[in-house]
Amino acid sequence: MTERKHQQAPVPVGDMVSGDPPVPITVWPVSAPMRGESMSNAMGVRLVHNLTHPSDLIIDLTAGPQLARAIIAAQRRSHLQDTRTVSWDWHTATLIVTGWPPSEPAHPGEFFNRCRTSLVPGGCVAVLLPHGDVVLPVDVIAAAKKAGLAYLQHIVAADRPPRRGQQTQLDIHTDVLIMTRSATQNGGSDG
Repeated sequence: MTERKHQQAPVPVGDMVSGDPPVPITVWPVSAPMRGESMSNAMGVRLVHNLTHPSDLIIDLTAGPQLARAIIAAQRRSHLQDTRTVSWDWHTATLIVTGWPPSEPAHPGEFFNRCRTSLVPGGCVAVLLPHGDVVLPVDVIAAAKKAGLAYLQHIVAADRPPRRGQQTQLDIHTDVLIMTRSATQNGGSDG
């Protein structure tokens, strides 16, 4: 049996937002999710293609079929389930995608501890937040860092793409916070 080599989280590109260290912010021109769903089809495709490689396992904790469709189309492996009925701790994934707040466990610290345990070194957690609450992203980032995950990238999803040379008012609908588990083997804090 061949040993599978784990790959590092992708190197993000774009503008920087303050942080320790500064975190890149990227605008993705994708449509808004339908009511009651976590993301649009285009968002699912971008997450799968940008944050995983073929044969990587993705844990889908979102509402709606969009991520599942993207996983199937990209020929990735998935663990799709309702976390209220079955545990997902024993799976080792490259990407975990969730809406916010998670359905189980109720406490953000517990949720991110489970994520860290379930991620391969260099794996990512993508947290989808409705845009508008300025405090919520800070709380999510703090809980993830406390669990030992590092804040890697901030993606702003907007209906219209920004246009070069023109001042464009973005219609932002979703903030996607990308957290990562460090690939270091020393067991130290990632955040």
